[in-house]
Amino acid sequence: MGQATARGMYTLTENICETIVRVLMQNDAGRIALFGSYARGEAGPESDIDILVRFGRTKSLLQIVRIEDELKAALHRNVDLVTEKAVSPYLADAIRRDEVVLYDAGRSCVPPS
Repeated sequence: MGQATARGMYTLTENICETIVRVLMQNDAGRIALFGSYARGEAGPESDIDILVRFGRTKSLLQIVRIEDELKAALHRNVDLVTEKAVSPYLADAIRRDEVVLYDAGRSCVPPS
C-alpha cells in the first residue's frame, strides 16, 4: 500500500511503482503513467491507483480487465487501468496535467513525491 505522509496523504513506495511497471511490462506496456490523486499528491487511505498505459499491441476489454485484476491482487489496492486510446477527449487534458510517468520505453520507475 501507500506510505502516509505527515499530512495524512499517501504516496506510492518505490516497491509499488516497480510492481506496477513489472506487471504492465509483462503485458507489453510501452508507456505507464499515474494520474489522479496519487499523481497530485492528494491520495488518502481509500484512494485507488489510476494508471494510464500504452500497450505495444491492442488489448481486448477482457485482457485489460485481467491485467487490472492482476494489478489489484499484486498491490492489494483498487486500480483503475485506462489505455491511452480509451481516454475521453474531455478528460485528456486533465489527465496529461496530472500524469507522472513511471515508465516510457526504458525509463526507470520513479515514485511521485
